[in-house]
Amino acid sequence: MYQVFVNDKPIILTSVVSEETNFKNYLLDTVNISKVIKELNTTSLEEVRLIHKNPDKLLKKFLKKLPNVVAGGGKVINHREEVLFIYRNNKWDLPKGKVEGKESIEETSLREVEEETGVQGLEITRALDITYHIFKRNGKHKIKITHWFEMKTMFEGKLEPQENEGITKVKWLNEAQQIKAMNNSYANIKILI
Repeated sequence: MYQVFVNDKPIILTSVVSEETNFKNYLLDTVNISKVIKELNTTSLEEVRLIHKNPDKLLKKFLKKLPNVVAGGGKVINHREEVLFIYRNNKWDLPKGKVEGKESIEETSLREVEEETGVQGLEITRALDITYHIFKRNGKHKIKITHWFEMKTMFEGKLEPQENEGITKVKWLNEAQQIKAMNNSYANIKILI
């Protein structure tokens, strides 16, 4: 099973058919993805489930429905066990961005965290989940596939929000602050925190 978010509502990719309650089932092979996105954005529907009999083909078939944008990001932890957050578009988020040129996904993740926050001395400690969400750019829907990595740093310098990317704040948040920030964040980020 996979979750692809349209804002904070999930499209669930599954091979299991369940009786509809607060969601709708569609066949993955024949679904009109634009209709599904509109439905999630304009109705009280809580989720949509796209069904395919072969669980191994769910994601591959879904990703062919819209153009893909591959990105990398980081959940950065300092020596005080605080997590690095950015504030963009009036929401708390983790730093991330698109792959450039021939860089690896790890290189993308490290570069984007540094560019968006000013934090240096980053070291990847492990891979985290891959998240999926649908966004609209220039009137067209796309699927962002974000590869996340846990990172650590001993950085003690000044945090610098990348303002030309719409980032207005960068902060280290302790556990209590993270819980509060999740009230104003994205579903994908809540999965990682």
